[in-house]
Amino acid sequence: MTLSRVASHDSAPSQASVKKSLQGDSDVEAVQVFVSQQIEAEQGYEIKFRSCSWQKTAALLFSEYICLAITSFPWSYSVLGLVPGIIVTIAVAASVQYTSLVLWRFCMKHPEARDVCDIGQILFGGSKWAYNFTAVMFILNNTFIQAFHCLVGAKYLNTVSDGALCTVVFSVITAVLCFFVTLPRTLSQLSGLGAFSAVTMGLAVLLAIIFSGVQSHPYGYTGEAPIVTVIPIKGTTFVSGMSAFLNISYTFIGQITLPSFIGEMKNPRDFPKALWAVTICEIVVFTLCGAIMYHFVGNQYITAPAFGSLVEPYKTIAFSFAVPTIVYLGALYSSVSARFIFFRIFPGTHVHRHTNTLVGWSVWTGIIAATWVFAFIIAEVIPFFSDMLSLMSSLFDCWFGFIYWGFAYLLLHPGQSRWAGPWRSAETILNYGIILFGFYVLVAGTYVSIQSIIDDYATSGSVFTCVSNGV
Repeated sequence: MTLSRVASHDSAPSQASVKKSLQGDSDVEAVQVFVSQQIEAEQGYEIKFRSCSWQKTAALLFSEYICLAITSFPWSYSVLGLVPGIIVTIAVAASVQYTSLVLWRFCMKHPEARDVCDIGQILFGGSKWAYNFTAVMFILNNTFIQAFHCLVGAKYLNTVSDGALCTVVFSVITAVLCFFVTLPRTLSQLSGLGAFSAVTMGLAVLLAIIFSGVQSHPYGYTGEAPIVTVIPIKGTTFVSGMSAFLNISYTFIGQITLPSFIGEMKNPRDFPKALWAVTICEIVVFTLCGAIMYHFVGNQYITAPAFGSLVEPYKTIAFSFAVPTIVYLGALYSSVSARFIFFRIFPGTHVHRHTNTLVGWSVWTGIIAATWVFAFIIAEVIPFFSDMLSLMSSLFDCWFGFIYWGFAYLLLHPGQSRWAGPWRSAETILNYGIILFGFYVLVAGTYVSIQSIIDDYATSGSVFTCVSNGV
């Protein structure tokens, strides 16, 4: 078995002990021994990382997936049509659930992997190049998500204030607020806020659904009744259809953070409990939001985010419940990035990683600040809600939603073992298909996203603008 970067967590057992304890195919007990050694090694330190229960992990997952991107589903359904939209939603959810379980099995086989970068190195034969490539994509993915939250934060502030300040200023305010929320050092410390964020975002979505039916007409109503189609309308382009698919995919795909979550669990065997709970809720909430709001708003009046399809005061009320998610979820991704970089700066230093030193906190704070500066710049360069979702999905979800986990499956079942019987063979073919589909998303999705950004700049938009982007 290939092992990598056990020293990425200084309280971990030695590499030799890991190799000894993880020999053979039945590794469940050995994994728990490995984790117990990590927990024991952290005793006596002020900052402990192996501290998440499965309930806290579920809270982190809920806060990651019950997010602002849900409000793009009505727009996606308006492009794809109601029936294809629902089918795509269920198919993507099933794909993500399956690949997430493969990821978990891989983490159980390789408990020394602390994040997706360690996994990337293991997947490709211990290659340092693979580790560095994964690290770059990992940091970029998280920073783009932070940028998305800067963008939406500015949208909210512009909406409720009627454009009282320059949009750039509102984006800065959002970034600064998120910076302070990112400061806690462990994911366990963020889990309580994550649960609150998931609840309030769920209420925001629920209110948006209710208000879309209660209001007398959608925002921007021209007298024409909302048009709802079962299938895509005639003339739907590949660019718009692929963008709608990418918006749906982005909302479901979040495997990039799962190794970090599993890496801080006290009992990683319980991870599937959290995963199943979240997936079931996702399918229900995402489908209901997309279908019901699309039914009431129709093709002509739908916006992304869907809060823009509501009239006042419904728009402000529903959008305001999304504020904790705007702040928290950006902070979560910044924290995951900062954690990764911080551990590389202090690869074997107990003092700065596990105690409250001036050097440790200064470096931690500086990393967080840098991520938010870059996020702010990206938000100003790509100021379009749906386009940013599509670009993130095509550039990063292709790897961390499909390709990596297809390769993880192949590594879990090497050689002839992957063709042992009809069911195993069918699963192997499925995973080869997942890899190929990931590369298709990378090529076609990136083309579509860039073309859509070009089109939007041609009609409306500029960088670092003071023009209100409120909905």
